[in-house]
Amino acid sequence: MDKRKALKILQDLLKIKSVNNHEAQVADYIKLLFDDYPAAQVTVVNYAPGRSNLVITIHGDQSGKTLGLAGHLDVVSPGDVSAWRHPPFAGEMDADNVYGRGASDMKGGLAALIYVLLDLLAEKRVFTGSIRLFATIGEETGNYGAAQLTRQGFADELDALIVGEPSQLQVEYTHRGVIDYELAAEGKAAHSANPEAGNNAIDQLFRFYTAITQLMASKTKIDPVLGSLLHNVTQIVGGEQINSIPARARLYGNIRTTPLYPNQPLMAEVTDLVAQLNQQPENNLTLTYHYPESPLPGNAQAPFVQLFRRVASHTLGQQVAVVGDSGATDASEFIRAAQKFPVVIFGPGNNSSHQVDEYVAIKDYLAAITIYQQVILQFLR
Repeated sequence: MDKRKALKILQDLLKIKSVNNHEAQVADYIKLLFDDYPAAQVTVVNYAPGRSNLVITIHGDQSGKTLGLAGHLDVVSPGDVSAWRHPPFAGEMDADNVYGRGASDMKGGLAALIYVLLDLLAEKRVFTGSIRLFATIGEETGNYGAAQLTRQGFADELDALIVGEPSQLQVEYTHRGVIDYELAAEGKAAHSANPEAGNNAIDQLFRFYTAITQLMASKTKIDPVLGSLLHNVTQIVGGEQINSIPARARLYGNIRTTPLYPNQPLMAEVTDLVAQLNQQPENNLTLTYHYPESPLPGNAQAPFVQLFRRVASHTLGQQVAVVGDSGATDASEFIRAAQKFPVVIFGPGNNSSHQVDEYVAIKDYLAAITIYQQVILQFLR
């Protein structure tokens, strides 16, 4: 392994400000890395101006299985830059860590996957089948890129998928889904001294809140790995001033689903709940869903999961846990492809994701490269 080259790729990625957009700059940089290798089929899939996905396919010496690798190009905002000791877009490095927005989530994992592919090409390593890297836009705000690539059929040939999200070098095989929703209430303004002349939009939201709390409390099944269904109202906006009955109000909620409570049936129940409330003349509620992401089902004993566990345990010199993840990933979209396949979420990273002075440990980054390479070569023997 050329450690200097591997670290430079990571630092270069961190220097590109791809905060929730501008991913095309990252895609352009990655594309340049593969320009010297004609064997790499590079496809740019545009989403919007300044926003491009990248699909890189490498074929082995004969036909066989297809292994997918996935990482996203976008990062979240750094927030107050003055609070950072290490500038968020400088890619600074010390003896132990590389710092920057996205170092943990997930340019560390993406850079490791890129390096492995470049090394396979440079060293002309022999494998059967194909490797396909998906570098996606918009994961942090709705998995837009993964959804687009899946709709266009890029994931239809996959036999397995590695998602390089930060897993603290644990093998994750299942994760929660997400349902974000917005509920708008339309009422009628009036003076607060004469509330009967109006229709309080906030009161409508309270009726919904009571009803959906009861609905969610009835979902008592607990996933043995991911736990119970989670529901939180996270934002309420409404009213014009303190002495006026509000004519409009909005409520935002977040549901974290599990395979025991899949998204579509649950969304149907919430939609029906709003319809029932709207049968009352005082309610005028409109429900909107924002980019729901399905939970990732999985089997801890699947051969691909166990292959990953064995390779990671051997490389790290300790038993690696096989676990679930409370968050969601691009895998929620890729599993909508034509055929079913096992997914492993595995990558360097830690709890500094989305925080000030986000970092990735150099030793974890380099270990991930070794593990990715061994899993790829063993899976595609």
